[in-house]
Amino acid sequence: MNLPGHLSVANGHLLLGGLDLNTLADTYGTPLYVTDEDRIISRFREYRDEIGSRYDRVKVLYAAKANGNIAIMRTLAREGAGADVFSSGELELALSAGMSPGDLLFNGSSKSPQDLALAVEKGVRISLDSTDELIQLEKVAAEAGTVVPVSFRINPALEVPTHPKIATGLATSKFGIPAARIGEAYREALGCEHVTPVGIHCHIGSQILDVVPFAREAGVLATVAGDLTDMGVRLEFVDVGGGLGIPYHHDTDRAPSIAEYAEAVVPPLREGFEQIGISPELYVEPGRSLVADSTVLLTRVHSVKKAHKTFVNVDAGFNLLIRPVMYDSYHEVMVVNRADEPPRDTCTITGPICETGDILAHDRELPAVVAGDLLAILDTGAYGFSMSSQYNSRPRCAEVLVKGGRAALMRRAETVGDLTATMVLPPWQA
Repeated sequence: MNLPGHLSVANGHLLLGGLDLNTLADTYGTPLYVTDEDRIISRFREYRDEIGSRYDRVKVLYAAKANGNIAIMRTLAREGAGADVFSSGELELALSAGMSPGDLLFNGSSKSPQDLALAVEKGVRISLDSTDELIQLEKVAAEAGTVVPVSFRINPALEVPTHPKIATGLATSKFGIPAARIGEAYREALGCEHVTPVGIHCHIGSQILDVVPFAREAGVLATVAGDLTDMGVRLEFVDVGGGLGIPYHHDTDRAPSIAEYAEAVVPPLREGFEQIGISPELYVEPGRSLVADSTVLLTRVHSVKKAHKTFVNVDAGFNLLIRPVMYDSYHEVMVVNRADEPPRDTCTITGPICETGDILAHDRELPAVVAGDLLAILDTGAYGFSMSSQYNSRPRCAEVLVKGGRAALMRRAETVGDLTATMVLPPWQA
């Protein structure tokens, strides 16, 4: 298997960031998420430098939904990142991590009045998803006695090569205002006293392995930017969203490089801005491509069962990694403690959840697995722990961060006490 540089094999064991994953599992227990901080920093700098070399006003907003651990967000904040936040919780986490309110954009198609009020209170720009939301924000901002800078999210009606559940720029998507009607929203915003339109926002989907859709999106945004400028909107930023994918199949997939992505997106926007006579900041919102391959999920083998196929039963299930069940997604699997052994058996990796569909990996060629072995599920840094649950009353696992030969918890494992901490008995049961 082709391994990225931050993963390696030594003395038969799999290493992440130079640290033996078998040792980390023995130290912290399993299941266990382990993340390489240096890998995240490297990917962030690549975005910053590749896009910044083609356009001199760039802001990288981390898509916080991908992985909301505050240690990861603090790492990115220290590198100068902002964040695309989708809830009041993500907003508060970003601020707690040290990100500036001016470097955040509050996104989402169904914000509550409380969400809007928090964003106004904290001085965070808001991406509006409808004119109904605009009317509500105008009221909130008036009560606060302030003027709120906003963008509208555009739906460009672009087909993209990805799973339909993560294609967000389709004409049928719940997100955004159709490009043909976006002018109406900005006209209404220009008439507001407490809201001022200063940006354009778009996001076409996730796990996209082709730069052509991003180039098409850039063309749509350049055209809309011209129309809005003619209308009298003074654009301070244009946000192209995120969505660049990664090669989950290490030996067969090919993902565009960040340089290829930048070369597809920046020139049509830059040329469009020059023709219009504007120079807004360019926002980009990477999530998966920043953090996914930084992380592995370690899981211990409970038992091996020979039935109509070989089932390898492990201590992590879709309560900790739901992507294979939700999206039929693929993650490479390795035997950590025998990482240099050749494949000997075809195995299906199953979790401990009381659901037939609790399968993490189908029909993988692995060394002959036995109870007690340690497996690593690769590329789990995005939408892994952030989409986890406590289904079957299973406490969620710990998360460890490694950097420069050191390892430390960035989230302790939950206990059964954590499961019941927010539960209360009705008075008639007390």
